[in-house]
Amino acid sequence: MLVLVIGDFHIPDRAPKLSEKFRQLLIPGKISQIICLGNLTSTSVYEYLKHVCSDLKLVKGAFDISSKAPIAGKITLGSFKIGYTNGHLVVPQDSPEALSILAREMDADILLFGGTHKFAAYELDGCFFVNPGSATGAPNVSAVEDDEKIVPSFVLMDVQGAVLILYVYRIFDGEVRVEKMQYRKPE
Repeated sequence: MLVLVIGDFHIPDRAPKLSEKFRQLLIPGKISQIICLGNLTSTSVYEYLKHVCSDLKLVKGAFDISSKAPIAGKITLGSFKIGYTNGHLVVPQDSPEALSILAREMDADILLFGGTHKFAAYELDGCFFVNPGSATGAPNVSAVEDDEKIVPSFVLMDVQGAVLILYVYRIFDGEVRVEKMQYRKPE
């Protein structure tokens, strides 16, 4: 089962559109479920994601003002309990310790979070944390302040029992690069 984890679009406020290179990869019928970590900021992005896969789980991001989406959600895939949130209410934002507390509160084996616009994947305290980054490469406040370039990215998760295979898609110099990672649930 392939699950697309994506978010932080900020279309049209901070980015004009999703890259054509990514659009060519996100073909309807290939993805079983989408977990969107918020900051869609337009109904056209929501409609596009629903076109790619009708099974869309969505949480509210800091800039999804009119969204009725929840702040967080939880699903089970294989033997994993997966929590997901935008991360804008985690204080301090992107703090591994604060995210670890949230994962424990959610009783999650994997915590998906957004809000920073930067891809991250790491293990801490028996939990695996994944931030898919910004689908459009839209800058966040700290990137603008630091004159940092945000790399467009998303991830595909393939759960096989107690093993998560993570495919990280990023655009570098106009080309899509894919990195494969694996996480095995501790026994």
